[in-house]
Amino acid sequence: MDNADPAAQALHDRRRLWRAFNASLAFVALLLACFAAQQQLDWRPYAVAPQSPPGLLGILGAPLLHGSLKHLAANATALLILGTLAGSVYPRATVRALPLLWIGGGIGAWWLGTPGSHHLGASGLTHALMLLLLTLGLLRRDRAAIATGMIAVLFYGSMLLTVLPGEAGISWQSHLGGALAGIGAGIALRNRDPRPPRQRYSWEIEEEQALADPALDESLEQRAPGDVPVLWQRPAEQYGVVLPFRRPDATAGEGNHQDPAPR
Repeated sequence: MDNADPAAQALHDRRRLWRAFNASLAFVALLLACFAAQQQLDWRPYAVAPQSPPGLLGILGAPLLHGSLKHLAANATALLILGTLAGSVYPRATVRALPLLWIGGGIGAWWLGTPGSHHLGASGLTHALMLLLLTLGLLRRDRAAIATGMIAVLFYGSMLLTVLPGEAGISWQSHLGGALAGIGAGIALRNRDPRPPRQRYSWEIEEEQALADPALDESLEQRAPGDVPVLWQRPAEQYGVVLPFRRPDATAGEGNHQDPAPR
C-alpha cells in the first residue's frame, strides 16, 4: 500500500481491521455451535488424553470443546480481542502461525498432563495469541507493533501467571504449550508482514538535501553574528528622552518636575 495517500491507507487499515474482526467473530460462533452440540455427544474422544495414543486426536479437537458456559465466555472474549489485534496488524504472520498456535496447547497438555485426565478448551490458543503479539512487539519495535503488544498485555498480561502450576482444574500444561508456540511463531515469522514506513523528521530531510546539493549545504551553515542582517533597530529619537515623574514630597497643587540629568 502506497503511504503517500493517507486517505487510501486509512481505508485499507479499516478494511483489514474489519476482516480480522469478522474472522474472529466467526470462530467464536463456531465455538458456540460446538458447545451446543457437545451437550448431546460424548466429547471425551475429542479431548486431550495425556500420554495416550488415542488422546492425540484431542490436539486437534480440544480447542473446540469447553467444560462450561463460563469457560467458553472467557475464551471467546479473549479470542475476539486478541484475534482481531493479531489479524489486523500481522495478517500474514497470523495466518501462517495458526497451525502451530492451534496444536501448541494440545501438545503441551498431552506431553505434560497427568495420565487419565482430559484437557479441553481454547485457552492454549488464547495464550499462544497473546505471546505471539508480545513477541512481535518486542522484536519489531515499530509503533504499531509496540502499541499492539501493550494492548495485549494490558488486557491479558495475567496469562503469564497461568503457565505454571496453580489452581486445580486449570490446564497449565496447555497454557505453557500455547505460550511456547506463540513465542516460537513470533520469532520465526517476525518479518512476514511489511514494516510501516518510519516517520522522517525535517532535519533528516534537510541533511539528505544538503548531501545531494553542496550549494544548499553551504546555505544551511550557521552564519557569523556579524553577517546576520538586523531586522529591527531601536529608533534614534527614543534615546535621551527624559520621563516626567512626581516627587514624593510634592503638594497636590504643584506641577510635575523633570530630572535635569539626561540619560
